[in-house]
Amino acid sequence: MNQPVVLITGALTGIGRATAFAFARLGARLVVSGRRAAEGSALEAELREAGAQAFFVQADVRRDEDVRHLVDETVARFGRLDVAVNNAGTEGKPGPVVDQTAESYADTFDTNVLGTLLSLKHELRVMTAQQAGSIINISSTYGHEGAAFASVYAGSKHAVEGITKSAALEAASARVRVNAVAPGPTDTGMLDRFTGTPENKASLAATVPLARIGRPDDIAAAVLYLANDGAAFVTGQILTVDGGKTAG
Repeated sequence: MNQPVVLITGALTGIGRATAFAFARLGARLVVSGRRAAEGSALEAELREAGAQAFFVQADVRRDEDVRHLVDETVARFGRLDVAVNNAGTEGKPGPVVDQTAESYADTFDTNVLGTLLSLKHELRVMTAQQAGSIINISSTYGHEGAAFASVYAGSKHAVEGITKSAALEAASARVRVNAVAPGPTDTGMLDRFTGTPENKASLAATVPLARIGRPDDIAAAVLYLANDGAAFVTGQILTVDGGKTAG
């Protein structure tokens, strides 16, 4: 890809931030998005200092009008949209099923599922007209396995994977590819909130055959692969990046 136009939601921290800098190093033109304006402006400045053409657009992926504006603003600035990374997500309220509520369900599904659906809706609107594009949703290994005390989060990521496969089938005739990356345990703020203590994190790391928690850069590398023309025959797939955790 020669200076692709890349849109990343949930770009302010963790995997989204690492992915933004990975694309910047390749010379991509970037639109990064999130809900917090001050942090977004700071990220925009950092990316520009790194030599990237980058803009921050504040958006809440739970709001159709915000996502429409985000995608339209990307096209207005750069003329097209080549790659979209739908990374915005939340762990919700971890805990047993008996403690979940309609509110905890909505808080998680509105961001992880509705946010992904609305992002796809507007990204595909542009990409199908272009007859080209690559979309990468961020799932989780919990998107294809169960997890005690994470039922709502796991359910939301199962939905993301189903939506990914369905959208890939719809978009294939327009030469638009839709895939997902499913990270295992990755060293982010979300993992810290899930595990609670350094001891819990160390115990989780011991379950990974490669003997370490993944880094955001590991996930960014998988996103770059799926975005690249080298993956031109890959669509409707879930690329698990977990150090072998789910291999057994």
